Amino acid sequence: MSINTTPLEKENLEAHVDLCAQRYSVLESRMTKVETILAGLAETVNKGNKTVISALVGATATIMAGLLSTIVVLIFQLG
Repeated sequence: MSINTTPLEKENLEAHVDLCAQRYSVLESRMTKVETILAGLAETVNKGNKTVISALVGATATIMAGLLSTIVVLIFQLG
């Protein structure tokens, strides 16, 4: 993105300073919007991660319970 200076701005330091202040204000506003969007995205990702972790823990517990019950059945059949 290029910022073009105006002829007035090139000749008048005060005009240049005022226009720069306006540009920085617009830039700051845009950055605030980007930060807000990124914060929302981070929150969504964190919620998704928690859901995946919960699913993995549940799946692991189910597999372990199945293996344990299989071992118990085998012990009783062999004993």
